[in-house]
Amino acid sequence: MNYRKVNNLVGWITGAIASFVYLKTMEPTVSFWDCGEFLSCAYKLEVGHSPGAPFFMMLQRIFALFAGGTATGAPSANAALLVNAMSALMSGMTILFLFWTITHLAKKLLSPNAEPTQNQVMLIMGAGLVGGLAYTFSDTFWFSAVEAEVYATSSFFTALVFWAILKWENVANNRYADRWLVFISYMIGISVGIHLLNLLTIPALAMVYYFKRYNATRMGTMIAFVAGCVLLAFVQFGVIQYLPIFASKFDLLFVNSFGMSFDIGALVAILLVIAALIWLLLFAKKKGWYLVHTGVLCIMFIIIGFSSYLVPMIRSRADVPIDMTNPDNVLSLVSYVQREQYGSQPLLYGQDFDSKIIDVSTKGYTYSKTKKNGKDFYEQTGKKLDYKFEPDKMRFFPRIYDNNDPGHVRFYRNYLGLGPDERPTSGDNMRYFIGYQMGWMWWRYFMWNYAGRQNDVEGQGDPRNGNWISGIKPIDKMRGMGDMDLTGNGVRNNPARNQLYFLPLILGILGLVYQFNRDKKDGIITFILFFFTGIAIGIYLNMPPLQPRERDYAFAGSTYAFAIWIGLGILMVNQWFQKVVKGNAGSILTIVICLIAVPALMAKEEWNDHDRSKKYLARTTAYNVLESCAPNAVLFTFGDNDTYPLWYLQEVEGIRNDVRIINMSLLGIDWYIDQLNYKINNADALPMVWKREDYLGDNHNYVRYYNNPQIPQNRYINLMDVCKFMVSDNTDARLQTMGGDYENYMPTKNFFVSTPSKEEMVKNGLVSAEDTGRITTDLKFTFPKEIAYKDNIAVLNIVAAMASEGWKRPIYFGGGLPGDNYMGLDEYLKLEGVVYRLMPYKYIDSVRQNRGGEKGFVDVDKSYNLFMNVYKWGGSERNDVYFDEKNRLMFQAYRINASLRVADELNALGKKDEAIKILNRVDSALSQSAYPYNPYTLEGFDASGYFYAMTYYNVGTQEGLAGGKRVAQQLTKNLEGDINWILSLNDNGRDALSQDAQKDLGMIHSLGMIARQAGDTTTANEMDAKVKGLEQKMMKGLNLQAQ
Repeated sequence: MNYRKVNNLVGWITGAIASFVYLKTMEPTVSFWDCGEFLSCAYKLEVGHSPGAPFFMMLQRIFALFAGGTATGAPSANAALLVNAMSALMSGMTILFLFWTITHLAKKLLSPNAEPTQNQVMLIMGAGLVGGLAYTFSDTFWFSAVEAEVYATSSFFTALVFWAILKWENVANNRYADRWLVFISYMIGISVGIHLLNLLTIPALAMVYYFKRYNATRMGTMIAFVAGCVLLAFVQFGVIQYLPIFASKFDLLFVNSFGMSFDIGALVAILLVIAALIWLLLFAKKKGWYLVHTGVLCIMFIIIGFSSYLVPMIRSRADVPIDMTNPDNVLSLVSYVQREQYGSQPLLYGQDFDSKIIDVSTKGYTYSKTKKNGKDFYEQTGKKLDYKFEPDKMRFFPRIYDNNDPGHVRFYRNYLGLGPDERPTSGDNMRYFIGYQMGWMWWRYFMWNYAGRQNDVEGQGDPRNGNWISGIKPIDKMRGMGDMDLTGNGVRNNPARNQLYFLPLILGILGLVYQFNRDKKDGIITFILFFFTGIAIGIYLNMPPLQPRERDYAFAGSTYAFAIWIGLGILMVNQWFQKVVKGNAGSILTIVICLIAVPALMAKEEWNDHDRSKKYLARTTAYNVLESCAPNAVLFTFGDNDTYPLWYLQEVEGIRNDVRIINMSLLGIDWYIDQLNYKINNADALPMVWKREDYLGDNHNYVRYYNNPQIPQNRYINLMDVCKFMVSDNTDARLQTMGGDYENYMPTKNFFVSTPSKEEMVKNGLVSAEDTGRITTDLKFTFPKEIAYKDNIAVLNIVAAMASEGWKRPIYFGGGLPGDNYMGLDEYLKLEGVVYRLMPYKYIDSVRQNRGGEKGFVDVDKSYNLFMNVYKWGGSERNDVYFDEKNRLMFQAYRINASLRVADELNALGKKDEAIKILNRVDSALSQSAYPYNPYTLEGFDASGYFYAMTYYNVGTQEGLAGGKRVAQQLTKNLEGDINWILSLNDNGRDALSQDAQKDLGMIHSLGMIARQAGDTTTANEMDAKVKGLEQKMMKGLNLQAQ
């Protein structure tokens, strides 16, 4: 039997199976998070967020070319499908190289120096098949394989370089073997233009080299390991960071000191680096220093691969619509590559969260391209600050360092059990590191993949959400997870509840033990790969708590390494089986049982929560938002999921690119404000009050409110005048600080905005003639904060400038903005579907009173038409499409706005039939499979189902009573299940969630009251009976006192 041919054939079959699975389950269009941005940037080669992924963008563009349209920039609805297919195929190729990696290591264990026997070939192929398919169906990797994110392609390059070093190992004694090392270096350089995670293979690669080329000793092994870490640091810092810094220093010198044009200095620096490397290459060859010669070649090819970072600089100069960080020169490219926009965290030495800043110094400057005396010039626009903290609150290996976010500080204290003024100790620091950063943010993710997952709701350590489980009830209950089978349908049947019974974990541990017992060197290599792509990432990232999303994708490399051990695990299982069933029969039995027990089980459990083939939610959510806006509108959004799908629709599919999207998360940065001054696609530029010099760099990063005694605080000042005042250079408009400097301030928080007359409003379609008697055109509002940051000032500037132009252009705010981002304009916001339009008036009277938290008033006719005739639902109307928790949060606005606002308003107007129609429409569009009436979500207690039932009941018709009863009963069933699950927890869990149980009971009681008030006594009596029964259970289980 020709081992090589069999290995190639079965490897390709395994890769084909994985590719088929991913192509079958991939999302057919844009996904949430960064996918919309990546698709947009790939389609037109635009500039994504730092540190960028230029090579990945170019790969995506190649696939998008086959969709048509990219050559001319014409819209294409198929580009997302093809780019997602790229991720699927890259992931399939990852499995291919994983298979060959496992078979290489398995062959070394079974037949290191000879052609393997038929039985050995069978076992080696079985190892590759089981390990490859186990990783195919693993939770984290499968998620990234079916969308247009970097992690699938990044995983491919990780698999490729690790496989390549094993190929080198096979031929290391051949004459031209070290070409593999140069190839690996080039792949590492290219992979930097995808994601930096690939660099973490370097220490493992170094160990393969050492064990093959040298006689291993304990000291030599340690030295080789340290050398691998030094090499990793050299590439990470010396190449990726300091090469651009070196070029930027030269360019700054040549431009500002020598009066030359931009880029000349950078070009000189690049030529110097090239000349130095060529000289070193020739010198090493002349001296016969083979290792140095090979090393220099490898460095050169890493740099060649890294050169893809010239693409963002080139494309930024084309003023593309998406131009994040605007890296159009080498100085801004440094900030781009180093992710300066996102800040940094201490690694080896730093402060505790309760440490105060005692000194601030300047460690560098920011610059902007300009002209001076007719020549190119880099103008200094800001400072890079270095903060010095209280020395007695500094420590080595700081883990609890983040004092910028009050929420993080509260979490540290709660997690560590610290009082309000209690100082953390070294023990607290290590307890957070071991328990949270390692336990919660790495081990939990690892166990999701190879033990089981509780649900898809992001948790923070409570028993309710985000934990790993096994599916073995006694063990899960012992760990405080309770009996999940007692929960309501929406939780019990959550597709992400995956129970793997520890089987993949056990098989992997067996493989680990088997490899270390048989070949300690390869065991060390695999473990180093596992360590650096898992634990080491957790140490390096030093993540604070309360992340906006789960971060399991960052640790996919460690699950990859463990899949190697899963494959090797069948070799130990075969040893046991051979004692019972000898020969080929025993080996076949081993492979079949392991395939069923691990990859088949994983596929069965994971398929339903990874199949996105019928999901269009991100696209339809963006479509609904854009179609809610009037032509030529300005739309303020916030965050990734509110923005990136909109970019995708505009940039790739060409839908509603007349709407100017403003991401308020970016609005506090000068380069983003700059871009508002230009027309993008069909969206006009934005007028603003301030000039470029007013917001450039550090200028007016914030303006404080100061109670100016010369201005009566009950008086409203023209917003246009205040915007000018806040950036004025006149010393009379500035305050003198203790240090003698002058700074701008906000003289009042009470503003008014110029508005057109009622006649002009009617003429321009802003209000109907019959409603003119119900409105006031006196737009007055109070700014809700003591400090206006640059993004706030920018919004006020835009509103003032557009109002001064006669309100000709509509202004919208997305529904997902944090409350104070509406600037205090709440009364003047008109709800149109799922967005709010800023109007130059408010209603004096209303047919219904707003409930707490509701903003402004409702455009009933437009909203009704949007919900009934315009909005699309992305598959949520089906029962066979899975939506994770972040997806389900998107549905909240539909359910809340349809029931609380539009249907309630229609009911108050006496339009009961329309109220029922919109309630039925949304209820059928959001199936219980997609968005069940659960009492809890990621955001906490979810009352949308309660209000939906209440609105049905409030309509009062027979159809309304029937709808109210249906929703109330569905919700009650889930509330009852939640209480029963809480009662099944251990003492700590019951204590932690006892208030949740009481909220559940209170909601059931309230549902009964609503039903009774509506005349549905049958349902009310059912609720009352449930309340009595549950009260007795809770008094016993939670030790509650009778009321």
